[in-house]
Amino acid sequence: MSLDVPTALLERAEAGRVDDEEFVDCVRRSLPYAWSVVADVAARAADGGRMAEHAVPPPSEVERGQLLRALASDAIRGGLERHFNVTLAFQNCHRVAAFPPALVGGDAHRQFVSPLAQIRNQSPELRNC
Repeated sequence: MSLDVPTALLERAEAGRVDDEEFVDCVRRSLPYAWSVVADVAARAADGGRMAEHAVPPPSEVERGQLLRALASDAIRGGLERHFNVTLAFQNCHRVAAFPPALVGGDAHRQFVSPLAQIRNQSPELRNC
């Protein structure tokens, strides 16, 4: 399961009444490690006006799973991007980058999301991450 959804929030969702703030709060509570990684890169990207990245392997499979769930889900990833006002990019199982909106499509962004960068970021240790 990707998110720990409180019963009241699930009931509101079934009635079609969940706003982005409630959704993002559910993500924050359900995926604390992923939230901390994204919050960190987003803050650094906003502070410096340039790309920021996190490339430290998660401490355990639990945290790795959180990152995978957060960044593989269009809804979760989109919620995080809207909340932090960044575009997220993801390689392997732990390399996360945040780009301020003005840099999306620029050289650093295109380079990070390129097949060449993905291949360069591979190693035998990361093959099954």
